Amino acid sequence: EVQLVESGGGLVQAGGSLRLSCAAVGFTFDDYTIGWVRRAPGKDRKWVSCISSRDGRTSYTDSVKGRFTISYDNAKNTVYLQMNSLKPEDTAVYYCNAHKTIVVETGDGPYEYDYWGQGTQVTVSS
Repeated sequence: EVQLVESGGGLVQAGGSLRLSCAAVGFTFDDYTIGWVRRAPGKDRKWVSCISSRDGRTSYTDSVKGRFTISYDNAKNTVYLQMNSLKPEDTAVYYCNAHKTIVVETGDGPYEYDYWGQGTQVTVSS
């Protein structure tokens, strides 16, 4: 089965760190842009970050710049989102997605993503 499998969410205090993982199962991330979006309670889904598997170009929404780092491990076919200095406003369900494109697609789109992860809850307590 072709899918994205996420892991790494949880509960953390403000100022803490978490690392989310997004693994491709049944396909490889070759020439994909892989990204993360999040949906906070009662709010619309918002784009967070993305990375190009071809050349490693990255992009971030302003609110996470300097705190979050997206990376790609070709050998493990996995994308990571390292989240440091977490704030209560980072609380959300985080979803990874993948689109067969070499374009670094920033912002909320709309984009025609090929795959979505199941979502992982991140809760930051104050």
